[in-house]
Amino acid sequence: MSDRKPAYKRVLLKISGEALAGEKKTGLDFEVIRNVCEAVKECVSLGVEVGIVVGGGNFWRGAQHGGGKMERTRADHMGMMATIMNCLAVADVLEQLNVPVRVQTALSITSVAEPYIRLRADRHLRKGRVVVFGCGTGNPFFTTDTAAVLRAAEIDADVILLAKNIDGVYTADPKQDPSATKFDAISYSEMLARGLAVMDSTATSLSMDNDIPVILFALEDPENIVRVVMGEKIGTVVSQNAET
Repeated sequence: MSDRKPAYKRVLLKISGEALAGEKKTGLDFEVIRNVCEAVKECVSLGVEVGIVVGGGNFWRGAQHGGGKMERTRADHMGMMATIMNCLAVADVLEQLNVPVRVQTALSITSVAEPYIRLRADRHLRKGRVVVFGCGTGNPFFTTDTAAVLRAAEIDADVILLAKNIDGVYTADPKQDPSATKFDAISYSEMLARGLAVMDSTATSLSMDNDIPVILFALEDPENIVRVVMGEKIGTVVSQNAET
């Protein structure tokens, strides 16, 4: 692939926490993480600037796990802490692969990571370093999908790569409706109108307002990250005027 040019110069890769857990569903699967990091390394070697937002659902989901049992803000703060464990694991494996990396967090945890500063993140990316963003937006009631869109807007990413445990946007949940069909492309407004919750409505609206295309694809084969960066048609493209 090295003789071809990537389709994007700067990308924001969002990885769900569950994806990093592999088949275990909880905790960390370092074989999965290494495969993901090798794909990221390949993107960097192609000259692509990569920012990463990692979820924390493999350890804790504030709204789900704390719902009705504890105050929502505190539960969400615990979720932010969960993302830090994932960020450090991803950063460590990238370093093992000799990929320069920095972790930045929306909450101040200066003994383990840099505070999130937009201009510093931009400088790291320009120097070829991968930047892993932790703690979501730093605010409760916002998901890490929304954090991914926010960071993408702030660093002026060309596209958001949404790597999940599903291979695209469907007309319905394919696990519950066998007749559900996958969209090759869909507009933000149609996704909102249909109530398709592949990413939350706040994240979708923020993408729409800032006109940042989102490509949702399966992380089951991490090489899909490289394929998408190279412009291959994989998953579903969510954009302003997508033809569905």
